[in-house]
Amino acid sequence: MLSSEMMAIIGPALAAGLIIAISHAPLGIEVLRRGIIFIDLAVAQIAGLGLIASSRFLHEPSAGEAQLLALLAAILAGLFFRQVEKYLPDQQEAIIGVSFVLAASLAILLLADHPQAGEEIQHLLSGQMLFVSWQDVAAQSPIYGLILLLWFLRPAWRQGMGFYVLFALAITASVQLVGVYVVFASLILPALAASKAARPNIMAWLCGVTAVLSGVFLAVVSDAPAGPIIVVCYAFTALAIRLLRASRSA
Repeated sequence: MLSSEMMAIIGPALAAGLIIAISHAPLGIEVLRRGIIFIDLAVAQIAGLGLIASSRFLHEPSAGEAQLLALLAAILAGLFFRQVEKYLPDQQEAIIGVSFVLAASLAILLLADHPQAGEEIQHLLSGQMLFVSWQDVAAQSPIYGLILLLWFLRPAWRQGMGFYVLFALAITASVQLVGVYVVFASLILPALAASKAARPNIMAWLCGVTAVLSGVFLAVVSDAPAGPIIVVCYAFTALAIRLLRASRSA
C-alpha cells in the first residue's frame, strides 16, 4: 500500500499528466493532419522563453505575471505561424524549426550568467512533474476545460487563428507543469498511435492515459525523473498500439 505522503506526491502528478493527455490528444491529431509536427516544440520553447524572460527582467515576478508573459510569447508565436501558414506554406516547417532553435538559443543566452542555469534549462525541458502541487493543477485546470469546450462545442475554433490561440493556451499551461519534452510527446505520439483509426480521439486518449499511468508509476518505483520516463512510456505505448492495430488488420 502507498503511504499518504507518497499519494500526496503521486496525486497531483497523475492529475496533471492525465489532464494534459486528455486535452492534448485532439490538438495533436490536428497538428498531425496539418503536417506541422514541430510547431509543438517551437511554441513550447517560445513559451518557456517567456517564463525565463519574466524571471530575468521582472523583479520577483508572481506566478500570474510569469504565466502572462509566457502566454503572450506563445500567442505571438501563434500569430506569426498563422501568417507563415497563409503566405509561406512551402517553407512552414523550416521556419518552425528555425524558430525553435532561435528560442532555445535565446533561453540559453538569458541564463548564461545564472548560477543555476543548467538546472533551469533542465526544468524547462524535462519538467519536475513529481513536484507539481494540487494548487498548480487547480490553477491550470480551467484553461484545459475551456480548450476542450471550445474544441468540441465550437468546431470553428479549430480553423484559422482560433487553432493557434487554443494551442498557445494549452502549451503555455503545460510547459509550466511538465516541461517541453512531455508536451511534445503528449501531442504527437498519441496522434501517431491514432492515425487513420475509426475513432482517433478515443485511441489517442487511450494512449495518453496509459502512458501517464505507467510513467508516473515507474518514476516513483525507480526514483527516476518523471518527465523522461513518461516520454519513453508515450513512445512504447504508441508503438504497441500501432503494432496491435496492424496485427488486427492483417
